[in-house]
Amino acid sequence: MSLLEITAIVGERLKNYREQAGLSQEELAELAGCHRTYIGQIENAKKNPSIENIGKIARALNISLETLFENIIEGDNEEEIASACYKLIQSQPLKEQEKLYDILKQIVDYKK
Repeated sequence: MSLLEITAIVGERLKNYREQAGLSQEELAELAGCHRTYIGQIENAKKNPSIENIGKIARALNISLETLFENIIEGDNEEEIASACYKLIQSQPLKEQEKLYDILKQIVDYKK
């Protein structure tokens, strides 16, 4: 996976967490101590932020770096499928994530 792909995934995740928190780019920028356009550039993979700035933004969103970077590097096929599912669910609004989780749980429970 290229650095550009990782940057895009991190930007997309930050945007999803920001939206879930009900924050505008401007509000998140104020909480993180950076400029609103910088947040937009990160979310759109136009900037490759430093770990320090990612840390500030993650803290402002009340998420850990571990959570933010979870499942980014794809490994074997089993991990790739799980990662693809994670990305698909993560890209949805929180209410939709909850519905998708319930559906998956029902499927797993049914198969038992």
